[in-house]
Amino acid sequence: QVQLVESGGGSVQAGGSLRLSCAASRYTSSSYCMAWFRQVSGQEREGVAVICPSGRTSYAESVKGRFTVSQDNAENTLYLQMNSLKPEDTAMYYCAARFGDNWYRGPPLAYQYNYWGQGTQVTVSS
Repeated sequence: QVQLVESGGGSVQAGGSLRLSCAASRYTSSSYCMAWFRQVSGQEREGVAVICPSGRTSYAESVKGRFTVSQDNAENTLYLQMNSLKPEDTAMYYCAARFGDNWYRGPPLAYQYNYWGQGTQVTVSS
């Protein structure tokens, strides 16, 4: 079992930055792909970014060049640095984990992830 707790959400103006954190209850970086998703009420959950034990990352096209996923192995914490934020980035952001290191090109797919946090809200105003 892996428990995940997100933090760092908030309200920011367009063009601003936020850094989201996801604290894991156990060491994950050697065995789990860790991902960020986002969801707007009434819409499907969208994969944003993933980092796998190999260190390889992948992003949704809509955030490439603006968002960076990383992890601190010593702290069992996953991060999402979000720069040049846009109003369309407004959503509830979730971190998730899946066992294994089968990285593939493209954004993460929600059905593959077994463990989820409760989410943190990001609101970007124009």
